Amino acid sequence: MAIEISEITSLGDELYEALVAGATIPNLRDRNPLMDVVDAYRIQERMIARRINAGERIIGKKIGVTSKAVQEMIGVYEPDFGQLTDAMLVPDGSTIDIATLIQPKAEGEIAFSLKRDLVGPGVTAADVLEATDYVAACFEIVDSRIRDWDIRIEDTVADNASCGIFAMGTERVDPRDIDLAGVSMRIERNGIEVANGVGAAVQGSPLNSVAWLANTLGRLGMPFKAGEIILSGALGPMIEIAAGDALLLSLSDGLGTCRLTFE
Repeated sequence: MAIEISEITSLGDELYEALVAGATIPNLRDRNPLMDVVDAYRIQERMIARRINAGERIIGKKIGVTSKAVQEMIGVYEPDFGQLTDAMLVPDGSTIDIATLIQPKAEGEIAFSLKRDLVGPGVTAADVLEATDYVAACFEIVDSRIRDWDIRIEDTVADNASCGIFAMGTERVDPRDIDLAGVSMRIERNGIEVANGVGAAVQGSPLNSVAWLANTLGRLGMPFKAGEIILSGALGPMIEIAAGDALLLSLSDGLGTCRLTFE
């Protein structure tokens, strides 16, 4: 640990209070040049503890910064992870009041739902496949409490991997029936294609991404639990969102669609 426990608590509280207020704060790294990634995860833990104390519950994990497109957009070149709570999940087809978010962007992903625990280290892509109940199309609306998205790895980790909200499509697909690396993605905004991608953009396969997180969590003593949802990472670039936008995510191989509208 490179910064004091009192500072970790203070920064976690600052991020939580920014979330509640719908506000942004200056980046953390410039204010705390000794802060490292371990510190950042401890700040994240404090922020999440505040959310749990306010009545939310953990329902899964998200993996961030997995694709080169997203890495290049924000200047972060290694994956990270954050916690998903029940307050973040919205139904497919929802209309979202954009004022409830701060500076949102959309990503198209493949979500996993586990039917049994995954405990690392030593988890392989084959283990992930066997432990998965189903996969589904997913919109993740990332949102940063760091002003102007001025982030590096320490900032986004501390800010719960820039989690906002997410929605899952209604199609449920057995991942053993398809090649996840070959799944193609298209995102339309107001009927116009604005992004595309493929499953292989996520660490070669979304299975590899989930295995990475299972092993990372295993070293931290945090298992994946049966029933948890895992967002495996963006298949393409982040999409800007404004009030009035209608987004449609389409995935191949029977994974179907997911829709969100913003007002």
